[in-house]
Amino acid sequence: MSAQKRITKELSELTTSPPAGITVALADESDLYKWVVTMEGPAGSPYAGGVFTLNLTLPTGYPFKAPTVTFATKIYHPNISNDSPPNSGTMCLGMLKDSEWKPSTKMAAVLEFARQLLKEPNPDDAVEAKIAEQYRDDRASYEKEAKEWVKRYATTSASGNNKK
Repeated sequence: MSAQKRITKELSELTTSPPAGITVALADESDLYKWVVTMEGPAGSPYAGGVFTLNLTLPTGYPFKAPTVTFATKIYHPNISNDSPPNSGTMCLGMLKDSEWKPSTKMAAVLEFARQLLKEPNPDDAVEAKIAEQYRDDRASYEKEAKEWVKRYATTSASGNNKK
């Protein structure tokens, strides 16, 4: 199956029956390889109530090469970089590493895993060492800071509480 066929099939499945709390759309109707993902912060996590935008880029070698998933919305998380561009929002997901990527992995699984990471950070595989340390040593202040960032960056102005 060609990359385009596989991508079209997966995109169709994701738009008709997306995983809970996740919606997917093409960033540009003419480009199958770039998706915009909207993800709700999972209940029971400091990200609950937040809405995050992720950019998903599929390589032309998909499914034999892993996609790139980055957070466009700033987030306080040990596994997601909050550096300045171009590295901002880079996510440390084991399954997306070249050595661990499997062509049988579907985008729905990648997105569900990304959302699960919001609920259960992995401080042992962190890109933000200070946040990982805080997560391990002072969970309450980590959660407080994460919630502050959600209020600041991940709430929509329609709800009237988007603070700058």
